[in-house]
Amino acid sequence: MLRAEIVAYLDNLLNIAAIPDYGPQGLQVEGRAEVHRVAVAVDVAHAAIDGALAAGADLLIVHHGLFWGEARRLVGAFGHKVRRLLTADLNLYAAHLALDLHPTLGNNAELCRLLGLRPVGTYYPYKGVDVGLVAEPVGTMTFDALLAAFTAALQPPLRVTAFGPEVVKRVAVCSGDAGRTLEAAHAQGCDTLVTGETDYTVAHLAEELGMNVLYGGHYATETLGVQALARHLQDQFGLPWGFVDVPVNL
Repeated sequence: MLRAEIVAYLDNLLNIAAIPDYGPQGLQVEGRAEVHRVAVAVDVAHAAIDGALAAGADLLIVHHGLFWGEARRLVGAFGHKVRRLLTADLNLYAAHLALDLHPTLGNNAELCRLLGLRPVGTYYPYKGVDVGLVAEPVGTMTFDALLAAFTAALQPPLRVTAFGPEVVKRVAVCSGDAGRTLEAAHAQGCDTLVTGETDYTVAHLAEELGMNVLYGGHYATETLGVQALARHLQDQFGLPWGFVDVPVNL
């Protein structure tokens, strides 16, 4: 398949142009014109590039790409990473917030599916676009059952705070670093938050708000969207793919 065709398809599917982000998304490095195999990873780490090349991929799709905020000089580890991609003629495509919030393939949608939750709304706006989902259990669900479902689907969460009700009624789901969204989730009537990580500034907030929180790990909660996207591309175009797992215990 031509690179130009798959990039145009992804740009449209993910609505790349309309969703604001912390840096340019979509095709970040242009490689060979033909794509026969796809690799996906959470981060454009050196190990992810190595894994993609070892698998014979022509296109590497990641959640966290090269560019965040201001332009960087092509020196040091960053310069080496860019040179490696260019020398290998490997295409790099990044989809950050666009993949977080995609209604069927996104990290949050996949978390809801795996945890037995039904999306009923959105929350946590970034430049006018809501990034997180508000969901409700399909049937009665305890917080312990939610925790067990997460562990079975992904891994034991890195941290759990259980200050909310035993029976979960309304859950905010936002992959990655969304501990700061506790107040926004509470304002939407949520008694529970499922996210990746937090920081010290909100260390006491869950207790003060009377909420449960499942901190599953930034990396773990964002392994889902890239794989769902790769499965979709295989279904649509018959492109074989592989996931390059470079875990980070955060």
